[in-house]
Amino acid sequence: MTKTIDAETLYTWLSENFAVLIDVREPDEFKAGHIPSALSLPLSMFHSDVSKLNLPKNTRIVFQCLSGKRGGNACQIMEELSQAAGYDIYNLEGGITAWKDANFPVIGAAPELSIFRQVQMIIGGLIALCIGLGFFVATGFFVLAGMFATALVVAGITGWCGLAMLLQKMPWNK
Repeated sequence: MTKTIDAETLYTWLSENFAVLIDVREPDEFKAGHIPSALSLPLSMFHSDVSKLNLPKNTRIVFQCLSGKRGGNACQIMEELSQAAGYDIYNLEGGITAWKDANFPVIGAAPELSIFRQVQMIIGGLIALCIGLGFFVATGFFVLAGMFATALVVAGITGWCGLAMLLQKMPWNK
């Protein structure tokens, strides 16, 4: 069973150096804004990189994401991988959203639109356009709309999105 803590407790623990905080969001999310002293270890790379932490035995580790779900997943994975090390593992309840709601400091400035929102706007717009064209121009556009929707499903399942990778290289996202 994953243990959780609230933002106030985490603030106290970090202030007194009682815990190590690991942010499991993706790099662009971390860069957009993160809790001071947080280490970035995206959940998508967790299995291969968790051994690189080199934390001493019995370390208190708190995992954090946007709202708590990915942090909880990281806790479960870490509990399975590190039973022998005796880590004391917690998830920040409500993630960085709860941290911000408590008015605690965040490092970094969020871009106008996150990469994820840009992908959603572009693909959603293309699907809507294809559906409209399917009704008024040629029914073949429905197939194209289905292909865009399928690409979103594949990106969600695999965690790989070519459009997101392309958008990260755009000058407005630097």
